[in-house]
Amino acid sequence: MTPFKVYIGFDAAQMRACRIAEDSLKATARVWPDVYRLDLAPLVRSGIYLRPTVYPTLDKPSYYDEISQAPMSTGHAISRFLVPALCEYQGWALFTDGDVLFRRDVADLFALADESKAVQVVQHDYQPPESAKMEGQTQTRYHRKNWSSVMLFNCGHPANLALSVELVNTVPGRDLHRLCWLDDSQVGALPTEWNWLVGHSDSSIDPALVHFTEGIPDMDGYEHCPYSDEWYAQAKASGYKLKRPPKPEQAVA
Repeated sequence: MTPFKVYIGFDAAQMRACRIAEDSLKATARVWPDVYRLDLAPLVRSGIYLRPTVYPTLDKPSYYDEISQAPMSTGHAISRFLVPALCEYQGWALFTDGDVLFRRDVADLFALADESKAVQVVQHDYQPPESAKMEGQTQTRYHRKNWSSVMLFNCGHPANLALSVELVNTVPGRDLHRLCWLDDSQVGALPTEWNWLVGHSDSSIDPALVHFTEGIPDMDGYEHCPYSDEWYAQAKASGYKLKRPPKPEQAVA
């Protein structure tokens, strides 16, 4: 066991992205962390995730959460808030979405842990204009958008006891994403470099963690987005043989 626990959001439709995120995490770490895939299916089978959910179909590619009366773009949209409970409210743990690329040792992130805070996040001012995101998923707007896509949990903080399994299973997802169980003073800030949003964050920042929030680089239109070269290099190292189209200016007329 290492002192670093990392939960990466897993979705069967984005299995490759999750694998690349995991491998980039390990490739940049001096000491491998304990890595867990946050997969909805076993959480449902174990009875810890009880929210009534409509699963994706060919006609409707989104999950749908009946409590929120809203679509979920991934199966870990709400299950991420179970991380402190999964850690038995002890120690520190990191959650990240599955569409990320680590470029720096995660130990550097855990070194920023502040015992006085229950959760630490990059406090984005993110208001996407689009109504749709990757693979046609609905882009839902809510207060503190994208704060919860990378969360450093102080699982043993007393305030996180309020983030019970019952709470996660009963309140609307938008309330969880705005960190409803915490006072503002209990939410700490992380540097933007630890959740750098492609197409939105300041391009002068050297990211430690790149978040392809609108689409990973093997999706149409995102093949040459910032840091896609590094993503494809990691994909190759992970054993994927992906055909990447040339840049538009390189295309043959």
